[in-house]
Amino acid sequence: MAIQLHELDGGSVLHVKASGKLSHQEYERFAPEFERLIKEQGKLSILFEMRDFHGWEGTALWDEIKMDAKHSADVDKVATVGDQKWEKGITAFCKPFTRATVGYFDVSELASAKQWLAESSAHPVLRSQMGG
Repeated sequence: MAIQLHELDGGSVLHVKASGKLSHQEYERFAPEFERLIKEQGKLSILFEMRDFHGWEGTALWDEIKMDAKHSADVDKVATVGDQKWEKGITAFCKPFTRATVGYFDVSELASAKQWLAESSAHPVLRSQMGG
């Protein structure tokens, strides 16, 4: 399975674990859960954890872009957690396309990412212990 969803902090944080290559079928499963949480919680924060992640299939990338545009005002903070330089780069690239505060954390900083999402002040971060 390339995507796993877990609710944290009573549903106010959606923890998305992604591995492999995300497909359109995974977005068909993910989108209704995401929209349900927005209806229940209002604004969400997202913890996007990438482990052995290989990106998106073409249709899935389009699904991601459409979902981001539709819900740009529904996401407060996004913490991306990864271990590849391109994952850090894509996080920086995506910042101008969202209203959410976005931060990048190395996989060794997963606890810090969770803590950052829980903080009320939304200071953006882009750091890594990968030498960048």
